[in-house]
Amino acid sequence: MPIIEVEHLVKRYGEVTAVNDVSFAVEPGELFAFLGPNGAGKTTTISILCTLLAPTSGATRVAGFDCLRQPTEVRARIGIIFQDPSLDERLTAWENLLFHAMIYHVPARERRDRIERVLAMVELSDWRHTIVKRFSGGMKRRLEIARGLLHQPTLLFLDEPTLGLDPQTRRRLWAFVARLRRESQITIFLTTHYLEEAEVCDRVAIMDHGRLVALDTPAALKARHATPAASLEDVFLHLTGHDIRDEGAMDDNPLKTVRRWNRFLR
Repeated sequence: MPIIEVEHLVKRYGEVTAVNDVSFAVEPGELFAFLGPNGAGKTTTISILCTLLAPTSGATRVAGFDCLRQPTEVRARIGIIFQDPSLDERLTAWENLLFHAMIYHVPARERRDRIERVLAMVELSDWRHTIVKRFSGGMKRRLEIARGLLHQPTLLFLDEPTLGLDPQTRRRLWAFVARLRRESQITIFLTTHYLEEAEVCDRVAIMDHGRLVALDTPAALKARHATPAASLEDVFLHLTGHDIRDEGAMDDNPLKTVRRWNRFLR
């Protein structure tokens, strides 16, 4: 059974249709890239899958649970690393993770072991009692991934995980993601504006103007829409007519990071 099922999804804001009859599925264990410029509808789609928004029509299910009717069950099975930082920088790494464990009702007897485990996984054990404000950008992203894994989700949403990081830190973060997949078999749903990162994904979906315009493996997309030697940048340009980093379009994200996080935790 697919871990994500989206059927004829529509989301309207007044007269604006942000998501227009979108259908797709993601299989367990996949590294799935969801691409599109600002305003394409991808963030709205992800917000619906994460139970942060209600659809206008259509159906969405995560791990067999309806995102609209069973939000508690869905939230227990997903982890989210937002594009914008959402850590409390006044707290230590340990305190950030402990608060998350309490919010997700991780049993008290398991909290210490789980926190130690995820800190070791992201190579931050030596900084467990350091105030997050002192962390580098890459360290903060790794801590956010640790937090997203603490309640042992089966599906992890990575929203622009390497945005603003230097190339060396980006490579290190992707090496960690590759190891995470090998060790945990977790499903990863990724958005990125670095299309070379999407090249390593199992499948790639491309959104434009609220519609799903392509969905296949990177190799198949390049063979069909460009050439096998081309890049996903070429495919994206061919399908949409513009660069993925085009900032001219209106951002389809209706929520600020802090508001999204607070709603998610309720």
